Amino acid sequence: MHKHRLELDKTRCVGCELCSLICPREAITLYVPEKEKWPEEAGPRRPYVDVDDEKCHFCGICNSICIFGAIKVSKNGQPVVPVQETESFPKLLREVEVDTEKCPPGCVECEEACPFNLVKVRVLGPDGRELSREEVEGYPKKEELKVEVEVDLEGCPGCRLCELKCPEGAIRAVKVVHGTIRIDTSKCPEGCRDCVDACPIPGTLYLGQDGKVRVNELTCVYCGVCRLVCPVEDAIVLERTFIRHEPVKSGAWNKALEKLTSPVQMTRELAAKSLARGMETVEKRLGWKLMVRAA
Repeated sequence: MHKHRLELDKTRCVGCELCSLICPREAITLYVPEKEKWPEEAGPRRPYVDVDDEKCHFCGICNSICIFGAIKVSKNGQPVVPVQETESFPKLLREVEVDTEKCPPGCVECEEACPFNLVKVRVLGPDGRELSREEVEGYPKKEELKVEVEVDLEGCPGCRLCELKCPEGAIRAVKVVHGTIRIDTSKCPEGCRDCVDACPIPGTLYLGQDGKVRVNELTCVYCGVCRLVCPVEDAIVLERTFIRHEPVKSGAWNKALEKLTSPVQMTRELAAKSLARGMETVEKRLGWKLMVRAA
């Protein structure tokens, strides 16, 4: 008998709505705690999710869509994502490239910048032994040292903080989710900074010199936490316009798109897939490759 299990890593979960939006069994519920009842010592007030084990049938869709890698499904103790194994749901594309040739030994800017502790910088000596920071600083011939940078891509939403903080331009990070966010500061309550405190990416939301909330979209991952905790409806308008994923082979993803992205973007993606399928059919019939030039 197979034993399935769903685990939620609360240290990674930021309380975004992605998993609760697309769970086909409504087994995941999102809760937004009331501001008046939230104790200050508890830290930033963020939403949280709860999983109903009786409703969950361990399909793995939540596992697939979590951009923070907070949800894992397993079978008999081994990681498994059934909807990906059956190719009914795509894997998210996560991309972080590091040119370690540009990394000076001792620099840990990218490691310190990552808000989720996903980056690890190691410096190896000529003998392959990892050196401590003190050893690196005192090493006479730094050109002999080798820098290695490891990134835990499973939990990386592509916020680009590591890229923007790198003084050598050695890192390139790509967002998993693209979108737009607008804040109507005329609707913001006086002195409110709920969205600033809840945002999991430092510096993405901040108070300008006029005391009003500003957005740095370079680092926004469009998780929606800010909108969820905002006390005023429509003060924050967030739309997801594109989600990077592997090729889709099933209609299950199309249903997910309806809930995750804007109607305009969904129409564009479905139209592109329809065109691709049409081209593939023609190519098979004619036996030659169609060439399409982008406008």
